[in-house]
Amino acid sequence: MKYIIAAGVLLIAGSAQGQLLNKLKNLAKDKVENKVVKESGKVMDSALDGKGKKPAPATSDKTAAASTAAAPAAGELKVYSAFDFIPGDKVIAWEDFSQDAKGDFPAKWNTNAGGEIVTLEGHPGQWLALSKTGVYMPEFIPTLPDNFTLEFDLGCNPDFRYLSSPFTFAIAALKTPEQYTRYMQGSGGRTGFTTWVLPNSPNGQTGKTGYDADVNGESISRLQDQETSQFHGKTKNFMKVSIWRQKQRVRIYFNEQKVVDVAKGLTATGYNAFVLSLSTARTEPDQYFISNIRLAVGAPDMRNKLLTEGKFTTTGILFDVNSDRIKPESYGVLKEIAGVLKDNAALKVKITGHTDSDGEAAYNLNLSKQRAAAVKKALATEFGIDVERLETDGKGESAPVDKATTPAAKANNRRVEFEKL
Repeated sequence: MKYIIAAGVLLIAGSAQGQLLNKLKNLAKDKVENKVVKESGKVMDSALDGKGKKPAPATSDKTAAASTAAAPAAGELKVYSAFDFIPGDKVIAWEDFSQDAKGDFPAKWNTNAGGEIVTLEGHPGQWLALSKTGVYMPEFIPTLPDNFTLEFDLGCNPDFRYLSSPFTFAIAALKTPEQYTRYMQGSGGRTGFTTWVLPNSPNGQTGKTGYDADVNGESISRLQDQETSQFHGKTKNFMKVSIWRQKQRVRIYFNEQKVVDVAKGLTATGYNAFVLSLSTARTEPDQYFISNIRLAVGAPDMRNKLLTEGKFTTTGILFDVNSDRIKPESYGVLKEIAGVLKDNAALKVKITGHTDSDGEAAYNLNLSKQRAAAVKKALATEFGIDVERLETDGKGESAPVDKATTPAAKANNRRVEFEKL
């Protein structure tokens, strides 16, 4: 059953009121005109990242010849050296909007507002552009387990104004649309963990963020107006958001920075929805962009699986599209694997890369081998693991763990295996 959530907007009530008052005081500072170029079916222009790059192809994994770069530049992963996020090892939902036509609202979502699929220059794939006041809900997430990780990429236009709406996202216990609406109107009680982020601030130098944890309409934990350098229109207008729920505990990361760690943030039951919202009517023409939503379950036990079972598989080592360049957010997984190898000096492993079935088989085989080699190099250069203990191989698309063609199945097939020798 589809939920069409009525006029109420997901918003941290107390925090939002304080923001509005502060914003009104700073109205005179809001002189920046938005320069976003939005055109359905076309690539967004270079104003989104200021680099004037040629458009990258929209694809889930690869479309061109594999990169010859074996690994990130030396030291690059160290930017994430304090990053302890470990993604779940089984992907149960994946959304990159590849099934949707540009200019449309995505088929697997619902809203009481509007949005459209766009492509962005310098940022591969398709994105959902949001600028209208309202609530947005991915219907392909029908429930949220007690333990899960949820990741997504979030962006905005570089001259995003301070008086425009924060981007709000929540882990919610949503029984009916009417219940949620009553809460938004102040006559009901919501249960959920709500986080907001705004890519600007009164000083114009940072972004701002905060959260509110509620049970039956009563706040049990709150943080208001914390500055963040990880999401700021003029200096860093795209970031990776990572959410880690372990029963009651909630951790949220903006890129490598942990911005939330609440031991008892989810104390109720029945959390079943991931909900997004914009709350200020004058957000347009500013826009947010979201893509690459990954929901996964299963806490990886690398040590036990490698030492006792002889094999460990992870979907948490991520690569750039069309490339064997390891993404920095993979640091947490690589650090855990390196720890197992350091604690067991005699352990040798074979690293095997796998891809999904998109593209040519020969290309996939070559890419999987190059990605395995990139992981080997990262373990050696960043963590000091002797290369003599590491062998590599690649199987391309020939050994899928999931033969379905859904985005989640493809995400599970894009993996790296570590096998004890």
